[in-house]
Amino acid sequence: MSDTQNTVLVIGAGLMGTGIAHGFALAGAKVLLHDAVPTAAERAVTEVGAIFDGAVKLGKLSTGDAATAKAGLALAPDLAVAAAQSGLIVETATENIGTKIAIFDTVVANAPATAILATNTSALSVTELAATTRDPGRFAGMHFFNPVHKMKLVEVVRGLATTPETVQTLLDWAERMGKQSIVVSEAPGFTTSRMSALMGNEAMYMLQEGVASAEDIDTAMRLGFGHPMGPLELGDLTGWDTRFAVLQYLHRVLGEKFRPCPLIEKMVKAKRYGRKVGQGVYRYEHGKKVPGSGLSA
Repeated sequence: MSDTQNTVLVIGAGLMGTGIAHGFALAGAKVLLHDAVPTAAERAVTEVGAIFDGAVKLGKLSTGDAATAKAGLALAPDLAVAAAQSGLIVETATENIGTKIAIFDTVVANAPATAILATNTSALSVTELAATTRDPGRFAGMHFFNPVHKMKLVEVVRGLATTPETVQTLLDWAERMGKQSIVVSEAPGFTTSRMSALMGNEAMYMLQEGVASAEDIDTAMRLGFGHPMGPLELGDLTGWDTRFAVLQYLHRVLGEKFRPCPLIEKMVKAKRYGRKVGQGVYRYEHGKKVPGSGLSA
């Protein structure tokens, strides 16, 4: 594999971008991390280093392997320059199709013609994004799950024009990262986002109606169905601003059953986005949920 083929550009240094950069670096790729806010990228590199250090302390990673992975991760302040050096480009910016198209306009103008382009969108149209590029056959979805360093699943999303070779390249990368992949033909919300959006929306309706407390709703899904976290905890982790945008899109294209719960809209207006701001359905201190802090209807 050439240096370019082994170089992955991750665009977006939020929670997902941080995890994706970690995963590719651990898999031995040279990872370039770009964010429109330089301090966000710097913070993400620090956080990736902390994940590696934690793995060493737990005995899950050797000191040498951690050092090698850290050395493979670099900041990429200039998107155009970074795109020109990369064989795989994974965009994980905000769930706004206009923002994503603008990013790919810059990427396409500078990336090698052989580069694979992927979006981590959880719901938006891969085909629509691909149509704005010069070679839609080399474009697909590569949807990771949060937290990326713990979650094994990757959805590889095939747009209308995505070639089998592009799909296979992404499957190979996912395997190299130690992930299990499924291949999805594009549909609004794919598989997981569609189901998760409904569950999280219904949980918020239950909270709004006073059916049960936030803690009890989440406990019911953890203990009754074996989910690793409840839907309200998951919404806090994902970000209710992101969840609201996804629900708005699914409501527009799939109909009334995806209408966002008014409580979600109210929380977004109040900027109670979740863990990333320290306040969502629950309150967080130093990144940890404060017991008994669940939102009341």
